[in-house]
Amino acid sequence: MGFNKFCSVDSSDPFWDWNRTWNTSSPDFTQCFQNTVLVWLPCLYLWICGPVYLMFLRSHNRGYICMSLLNKAKTAVGLLLWIVCWSDVFYSFWERNHGSSVLAPVLLISPTLLGLTMLLATLIIQYERMKGVQSSGVMLLFWLLALLCAAVTFRSKILQALEQPSTVSVWRYTTFYIYFTLLLVALFLSCLPDQAALFSQAVKDPNPCPELGASFLSKITFWWISRMLLIGYKRPLEEKDLWSLNSDDRSHKVVPHLVQSWNKQCQKVKRTHEKTLYSPRQVPNSDTKEGRTVEESEILLVKSPQKTKEASLLWALCLTFGPYFLISCLYKFIQDILMFVGPEILRLLISFVNDSSAPSWQGFFYTALLFVSTCVQSVILQKYFHVCFVTGMRLRTAIIGAVYRKALVISNAARRTSTVGEIVNLMSVDAQRFMDLITYINMIWSAPLQVVLALYFLWQNLGPSVLAGVAVMVLLVPVNAVIAMKTKTYQVAQMKSKDSRIKLMNEMLNGIKVLKLYAWELAFKDKVAGIRESELLVLKRAAYLGAVSTFTWVCAPFLVALSTFAVYVLIDEHNVLDAQKAFVSLALFNILRFPLNMLPMVISSMVQASVSLKRLRVFLSHEELQEDSVEHKSVAGSPYSISIVDGAFGWSRTESPTLQRLNVCIPEGSLVAVVGHVGSGKSSLLSALLGEMDKLEGTVTVKGSVAYVPQQAWIQNSTLKGNIIFGQERKETWYQRVVEACALQPDLEILPAGDETEIGEKGVNLSGGQKQRVSLARAVYCDRAVYLLDDPLSAVDAHVGKHIFDHVIGPQGLLKDKTRVLVTHGLSYLPQADLILVMVEGEITEMGSYQQLMATEGAFSEFLRTYATVDNAQNDDSPGTKGLENGSATPLTDNISGINSVTKKSQVDKEQNKKAKDPNVGKLTEADKASTGKVKLSVFWAYLKAIGVILSCISLLLFFTHHGLSLFSNYWLSLWTDDPVVNGTQPSRNMRLGVYGALGLSQGVAVFGFSLSMSIGGILASRYLHQSMLYDVLRSPMSFFERTPSGNLVNRFSKEIDTIDTVIPQIFKMFLGSMFNVLGACVVILIATPMVAVVIPFLGLLYFFVQRFYVASSRQLKRLESVSRSPIYTHFNETLLGTSVIRAFGEQERFINESDYRVDHNQKAYYPSIVANRWLAIRLEFVGNCIVSFAALFAVIARENLSPGIMGLSISYALQLTTSLTWLVRMSSDMETNIVAVEKVKEYSDTEKEAEWKHESSSLPSGWPTEGCIELKGFGLRYRQDLDLAIRNINISISGGEKVGIVGRTGAGKSSLTLGLFRIIERAEGHIFIDGVDIAQLGLHELRSRITIIPQDPVVFSGSLRMNLDPFDSYSDEEVWRALEFSHLKNFISNLPDKLNYECSEGGENLSVGQRQLLCLARALLRKTKILVLDEATAAVDMETDNLIQSTIRSQFEDCTVLTIAHRLNTIMDYTRVLVLEKGEIAEFDSPSNLVDQRGAFYKMAKDAGLV
Repeated sequence: MGFNKFCSVDSSDPFWDWNRTWNTSSPDFTQCFQNTVLVWLPCLYLWICGPVYLMFLRSHNRGYICMSLLNKAKTAVGLLLWIVCWSDVFYSFWERNHGSSVLAPVLLISPTLLGLTMLLATLIIQYERMKGVQSSGVMLLFWLLALLCAAVTFRSKILQALEQPSTVSVWRYTTFYIYFTLLLVALFLSCLPDQAALFSQAVKDPNPCPELGASFLSKITFWWISRMLLIGYKRPLEEKDLWSLNSDDRSHKVVPHLVQSWNKQCQKVKRTHEKTLYSPRQVPNSDTKEGRTVEESEILLVKSPQKTKEASLLWALCLTFGPYFLISCLYKFIQDILMFVGPEILRLLISFVNDSSAPSWQGFFYTALLFVSTCVQSVILQKYFHVCFVTGMRLRTAIIGAVYRKALVISNAARRTSTVGEIVNLMSVDAQRFMDLITYINMIWSAPLQVVLALYFLWQNLGPSVLAGVAVMVLLVPVNAVIAMKTKTYQVAQMKSKDSRIKLMNEMLNGIKVLKLYAWELAFKDKVAGIRESELLVLKRAAYLGAVSTFTWVCAPFLVALSTFAVYVLIDEHNVLDAQKAFVSLALFNILRFPLNMLPMVISSMVQASVSLKRLRVFLSHEELQEDSVEHKSVAGSPYSISIVDGAFGWSRTESPTLQRLNVCIPEGSLVAVVGHVGSGKSSLLSALLGEMDKLEGTVTVKGSVAYVPQQAWIQNSTLKGNIIFGQERKETWYQRVVEACALQPDLEILPAGDETEIGEKGVNLSGGQKQRVSLARAVYCDRAVYLLDDPLSAVDAHVGKHIFDHVIGPQGLLKDKTRVLVTHGLSYLPQADLILVMVEGEITEMGSYQQLMATEGAFSEFLRTYATVDNAQNDDSPGTKGLENGSATPLTDNISGINSVTKKSQVDKEQNKKAKDPNVGKLTEADKASTGKVKLSVFWAYLKAIGVILSCISLLLFFTHHGLSLFSNYWLSLWTDDPVVNGTQPSRNMRLGVYGALGLSQGVAVFGFSLSMSIGGILASRYLHQSMLYDVLRSPMSFFERTPSGNLVNRFSKEIDTIDTVIPQIFKMFLGSMFNVLGACVVILIATPMVAVVIPFLGLLYFFVQRFYVASSRQLKRLESVSRSPIYTHFNETLLGTSVIRAFGEQERFINESDYRVDHNQKAYYPSIVANRWLAIRLEFVGNCIVSFAALFAVIARENLSPGIMGLSISYALQLTTSLTWLVRMSSDMETNIVAVEKVKEYSDTEKEAEWKHESSSLPSGWPTEGCIELKGFGLRYRQDLDLAIRNINISISGGEKVGIVGRTGAGKSSLTLGLFRIIERAEGHIFIDGVDIAQLGLHELRSRITIIPQDPVVFSGSLRMNLDPFDSYSDEEVWRALEFSHLKNFISNLPDKLNYECSEGGENLSVGQRQLLCLARALLRKTKILVLDEATAAVDMETDNLIQSTIRSQFEDCTVLTIAHRLNTIMDYTRVLVLEKGEIAEFDSPSNLVDQRGAFYKMAKDAGLV
């Protein structure tokens, strides 16, 4: 009663009156309620939120916004409102003094409170401006709340003025109307965003993301992305249309966060670990060797019993991303509560329809309430998803960054445990898994919450019989759990197969040239197919499981409803199933369906993510290189630049040391040569100096910075200039000197765009010699103190080698003042070395100058005497030959896609040419292009054909059956609820119940069949598509592999095939499901309330327009995103191959930045696509909400002639419609974006192919070629259609058994000739006959398998040695061993643990380059064909091995025709004839002795090599 006194002195104004507010046709609140609650509500809101909001602003400063017109207006309105409220207070005082009656307290208190609140609002507006808030949600909500509350009062004031004019107080009315108007203005002003803060990101950025400057309304409805979508609708989006990333999402902000958290975790574990290990004994770390071994053994003893605790990556991730992610939990909670408003309102609506005496405004009120609550729910849900997706995106950025940074410091032993393919998978697949999980992870607590709430409402509705339904659910949970667990094991198995398949594909693509030369494609195709079959077998099992789980999902809600209704009506005769009970329960069961479906999905998703988490944790915990293994601080006054004392080094701590007892001191500025046999540890010595090996004992000191040239040049995919400059600053004159010294000038003149020419991946368009010289030029350009050169002269011709030695490495070269350690096989350089180290089996056996070693009569001098026919005359060069050496013009490649013909004119024009070269000419690799426009129907058709037309039809038929039955069963339920009640029971309920149950069961059977046929169809399709793609790729010519980056191809075989395997069948199912749900709902609504037919077409059009509008942009964004994804992995791949070089040069920082840039570039396309999804969902849900509201509205209007059953059916379907609509669009756009995978896989079937592998009617005799005669008539070939001939009019005939050497400057066309012989490049003119058969008439495999080549780069595939020698298993073990014996590998291999089954690692990294070369020789010996081609095969071998190979070839291939492309002329001096090529034509062709007598080109070369 006190409250009534508070409102009016005589209690004449009650606080609440039901008759006035509810049971009336014209409702209104009491005066007291208006003056208290409606005034206090907005005040309360602001006083609660204000302080929290101000604290938040204090910690989140975004800069300072200058006073603008908008801000002045907002402040003015705030102050005016304050004045208006105070004027009310003063008027009340005035009235009290001048009036007779005592005033009610409310008239003083409410305006005072309101005035203070307005003052607070004005202060907040100013504080926001100072903290850089451009648009405030808190204030917008405050003004909206105040306006809504005032609107109620506004209506009642007008009604009062009309009905009781005598009670009007003019002053109060006037102030109230002013107040109301000002509120409208304030609300309008708070919708507008302010200008950007001073010095904010957006001001500096050329293309900032409009999100930061968008208003609050624009943010919650995602209106700010509309501009981009509009552009995307008019024309396909391009790179330049994408906005910059917000700074919070960029790598430089996100990655360090995670790395710090992870390092903290590791430190923690280390500390606890040390406590457990070292607590027993506190021995000071003794430095004697004995002390150390004791310590190690004791540690091992302590270690074994307890499992070491691992650092938790999960916790690190939580600490990094948790705080931001918590916001999403709040959104989710609100949304979960709002979900249950729908069924509640449905209950009220049905009771409203049943109660004919209720005033009709209540129906409209419920409808409005339904509309508002669904809209609020939509906004909050989308906000929730947005937070989730952004978190997921940051997570991916962080994981990729962390993996990349780790890959640069991981030790070699650890590096060997995972292949390149697996590490790239960590980045692509595992990071993606996390991203997918983040969106669902909240379901872990949200699903149980929804279930509990749903059960509570159901209990209210149906009482204890709900327990029957719950029992069914509980029973289904373990079934789903078992299925999820099984699926997980299959997942792991499939990942394993996939990893090994990708690894194999990777190697095949890297060694594709060798596969083609040996005609091994089919053997490898079968290997891949074998792995693929095991993968598909697992997929098939998973599909059966999937069908069972789909069956349980679809039947679960139905079984629950059935059991509940059955128990309810059978417990008690008088329990009547009426519309309200049935349909509210159904609506609640529909809500239940979602969390129950999601839980198994989330659990399996979490299981997958946990597998990924483990893989990531293992990788991130790998041991790193010892940073202190090489000391770089120089000892003061020490003359030595490099010193090793008692050094022992191994590739990993567990293996025995590779190098031991090393004691070396190298004075500053000296040239040191390291010599020794293949596998004696020369390269390992350099690795030890670089700190790449584990230092087991001793000390290593290197004074100053280091440059390193590896034995196999590492070339980046960038321009030639970029490869040489390698991130240093550009010094033009120095650059020119370096290029000339490294003999690159002639190459630059021939390359299509000079030094701007793009070099393909791994340098595919450079010859071996060019790669080495570029690698050397990079080191020289960087200008370091110490140079470690690992045999850089092996791959270049003798005269070029001499030039480089003289101008770069030697005593007069560019590096003459630096310390140089040169590993070499070239004996002619040794006399000029200051110090020579001789290595045998990982130890330095002799060291000293050339003279000293010759004098000591040790192994070295003996070694030299055998091999050195060195004539010292070679040093007095005449000026003539000098010019020639420099003029060793090299084309874009000498062995692959080069341009070898240089016309006379071009040499005259060289100088002008150099300036005018167009960088676009030098483009080689084609980036993955983003295709534009709609996905063609032919792609869908191709996919359906791959499934099989009959199977597709069966699936669809089963699907129709399922949905028809589902609709009918619900219609049946509505008929049941409308049955008349006789004596408190429904007579025909048993019949109704029986039919209802039968309908449900048949539904389940149909869905099981459909799911099964769909999944099996998907597997058939993916098998077919993978097979045809593999075949198409293998049938492509070499030129295709040079143009296409291997990253793209691997991407096709991993990402796209994975999509076809797992994603597309799922999406098809879901798409069809949501489509039928939408159609079904529309049909039901139309049957119930035909008036909706007026609205549905209009909303349908709106829906269609929004969807097309969105899909145009979304598809293009997806494409841009996937195109920018490949470069991340390509760059990562490249980095992994070159880590030692990057570390040696200390360029880690630059590579990390490059990787970050590429990731950000990729996220730049991904972020708008997430937002576009949200934009779409909000608009679609709005359409859905409209349909629900219209269904309710028309039901209210037509309530006289509607049965409650039909109305309940109609609205419960309408409530489902919103989710189905969103799913439908998401699925249709997902289907379009994912079906692109099929398009990409099919795209290789249209590229050019090689000639047939085998001809059906082959007339070749089995032993062909028997003689080995080769005849070339007018032969010529070109690399590409638009280029000149690389070699032309070659006319020679070589009789069987002849030995012919082929020589010429780099790029004269030597390798091109062999490529023509193997038809790697088809002839442009002329013919080649072998034993009288024109090779152009043969199948490629018939040709390539009958002639043998030992290629320039020794390629070894991972797999057993046996597989590497004989992939088709066509030879016996004896034959293999014999071949190994002749190739001098027998001793080495018989000492290996598994002998022939010894596993070679990826790229043969566990064999030295020389051993790999000998392995290639063994391959040739096994095949023993009549024609053998040697392509500079002995470049990487020391002299002794070289002699072994030469003698083997002479003895074993005595009666065969041998063609040798020679770098070292001494190997071919005893050949029958020598072919000298110049600029693609024959210069000379005769026996070596005759050529020397002619004093032509060959004589000059021989003189350079010191052979005449």
